[in-house]
Amino acid sequence: MQYSKLCFTFILLTISFKAPFTRSENLTCNSYDLRSLTNFSSFIDYGLDWNTSDSNCCTWTGVTCDHSTVSSKRVVRLELGSKRLQGIVSESLAGLDQLKILNLSQNFLHGYLPARLFHLQNLEIIDLSNNDFVGPIPGGSNLSSIRYIDISGNIFNGSVDATLCESSSYIHTINLGNNYFTGEVPANFGRCSSLQQLFLNDNQLSGSFSKSLCQLRNLRILNLQHNLVSGPLNDEIGKLSNLVELDISSNRFSGILPDAFERLEKIENFFASSNNFNGHLPKSLVNSPYIIFLNLNKNTLNGPINLNCSAMVHLTSVDLGSNNFHGPLPDVISSCQRLTNLNLARNNLGGEVPFAFKNLRALRFLSLSNSSLVNISSALATLQHCRNLTSLILSFNFHNEQMPRNVNFHFRNLRVLVIPYCELRGSIPTWLSGSKMLQLLDLSWNRLCGTIPLWLHDFNYLFYMDLSNNSFTGEIPESLTELQGLNNMNRSAERDSSGFPLFTFGADGSRFKYKGIWGFRPTLDLSYNNLTGPLCPGLGNLKELHVLNLKENHLSGAIPDSFSGMINLEVLDLSYNDLSGEIPLSLEKLSFLSKFSVAYNQLQGDIPAGGQFLTFPPSSFEGNKGLHGRQLTPFQPQQAPHDAQRADEETKIIGLQFGLGVMSGFLFTFTLSFASGWVFAKNHQAQ
Repeated sequence: MQYSKLCFTFILLTISFKAPFTRSENLTCNSYDLRSLTNFSSFIDYGLDWNTSDSNCCTWTGVTCDHSTVSSKRVVRLELGSKRLQGIVSESLAGLDQLKILNLSQNFLHGYLPARLFHLQNLEIIDLSNNDFVGPIPGGSNLSSIRYIDISGNIFNGSVDATLCESSSYIHTINLGNNYFTGEVPANFGRCSSLQQLFLNDNQLSGSFSKSLCQLRNLRILNLQHNLVSGPLNDEIGKLSNLVELDISSNRFSGILPDAFERLEKIENFFASSNNFNGHLPKSLVNSPYIIFLNLNKNTLNGPINLNCSAMVHLTSVDLGSNNFHGPLPDVISSCQRLTNLNLARNNLGGEVPFAFKNLRALRFLSLSNSSLVNISSALATLQHCRNLTSLILSFNFHNEQMPRNVNFHFRNLRVLVIPYCELRGSIPTWLSGSKMLQLLDLSWNRLCGTIPLWLHDFNYLFYMDLSNNSFTGEIPESLTELQGLNNMNRSAERDSSGFPLFTFGADGSRFKYKGIWGFRPTLDLSYNNLTGPLCPGLGNLKELHVLNLKENHLSGAIPDSFSGMINLEVLDLSYNDLSGEIPLSLEKLSFLSKFSVAYNQLQGDIPAGGQFLTFPPSSFEGNKGLHGRQLTPFQPQQAPHDAQRADEETKIIGLQFGLGVMSGFLFTFTLSFASGWVFAKNHQAQ
């Protein structure tokens, strides 16, 4: 998309300099243009600040005129992007017959587009992206001067109309992404001989890969991801010798990958994740000296991982996760000196992490989860030499091994450490105390024991910690109440930039997408352990905490009144402990609380009836013989702000204990589920 923006800017500058200069200060805009704009404004309900009583429309916001006649100026540019406009586009806009640039992007415009708009002979740039326009694109368009068209991010449907390619020989960018187009990619796209960028992503296109696309010899970017295209990837893809980026992810492609990459002499980014490709990696692909980003996640590819890093000198990011590759981890990967992101999770690898991996000095993100690896001590001893490593994901490996403790590993730049579901024995190792930059720690679902270390409070940036489903004993350290990442959300540390968005999903199949670790809700999960003693009143200082789960321990004493200080709390689970006393009325102040449970304790007194307590089902309080209160009714709670967004990706790479957060609908059916699941996918272009 960066290339697209550069081209867009270049055309704007070119058109600007083409505008003739006039010394006349007295000319006003053409009367026909004035009438067209005035009528256009009458259909805009909000956001337009034009003074239509001023007959010189050339002074109106977003309007640029050119001296085209001896008596008046003609409107050549109408640029109203990101003005929060509401309304429809009227037919009168097509009366601007000298218009060269039309930009109505990033607004709230809706309705059908007038057909005459696609017959403006002088129009060179049209950007209607990110609105709510509907219907099919008017057929028979005749935009003979068009160079750039972007109608992405709307609600257009029907088949794709490629008649633009027949009417204009200048068009170099077409963006139809993020709509609801159906049918096959039309054959007449092959007539767009000057086309450099084609975005058809995120639609419902079907059929096979159109051979007409292989006729676009000037094409640099082809985005077809998130459609329903099926069948093999055509061998003729090799004809696109100028192709820089090819994204066909999340389709229904099948068969083997074509061995045509030696002809793609400019290819840098190849993304084909979430398809049904099988067979071995093509020889021309694993020897390509041009590839920078390679993502083949979630296919059924097999054979050895035989990347030739001596040839792939520019390789930076590799995602081969969720396939059927076999063999031990190949030593040759250590020759990829520029490699920053590597995911080989969920393959049939086995063996140990090669000692040669210590040479991956540029590596920042590494996931080897669910790969049947052994010898965690050797793995950590090797990977500590990757000085730039910030994210390390090793879940579902090293079954029943001992967590290395009396060693001096150094992971000073580590921000994400995830090693759940390994049944590791031992305790939290002291060498971890040197990882002062840690932001997210998941050691859940192991067999770790002993006490929770006091030095964890030294992690100034830690905001997500999951130690659930272990055998920790002792009291909850008072030092955890000093975690700066949960007190004031210290964001001064460098954010995670793994290159792979992170995903998590709940037991009911709900999936959430996060562009980085800062999307995760601040969490402290110590559930399913053997912790004893009272609840720390100081936990109320954790103002940024969203999830506190202390379920299934042996905690005793009263629920501190100070817990009301956790003002962003969404989930509070204290069930299955030995707590006594009353439920503090101060908890009614927690306006974001959507899940609350104190079931099976020894509480007594009245159940609070204010705030969010009206929303919690009786199951939240059962098992406390001394509690009594009225029947609760469901209610939709507020939601604390966090960065999660829905996603459709399903690839799971590591186990992460995670709650679901605020859900819509009736919360009397909502019960707490902390289900495992981290996944990731590619993130290579701005959306």
